[in-house]
Amino acid sequence: MTTATVLLQMGGGGGMQSLIMMGLIVVVFYFFMIRPQMKKQKDHKKYIEELKVNDKVVTTAGIHGRIVEVGENTLIIDVGSGTRIKFDKAAVSLDASKAANASKQASNGAIEEKK
Repeated sequence: MTTATVLLQMGGGGGMQSLIMMGLIVVVFYFFMIRPQMKKQKDHKKYIEELKVNDKVVTTAGIHGRIVEVGENTLIIDVGSGTRIKFDKAAVSLDASKAANASKQASNGAIEEKK
């Protein structure tokens, strides 16, 4: 066998292996990167659609407040002392709002236990 024949035989099997590896990389990338991001976007959209008056929210800018009025694409949020600010619904952070509401509920539970 010549060197060229050996190289051709090795290259044929290696091509299939690299194709399989590329396919596996795409599958792993989909399940660890794309799919969770799509789920997060879906959850955020559902959360935004379910917002109602008196819900406590945190905006992406870090402003905490209570919803006073819900419009088609906007929210009016009371940030304290009667100060109201109009925000786009997309400015509400799902993760920060859930964390703020969870910590308030936990502190309220601790206060009730002490009574």
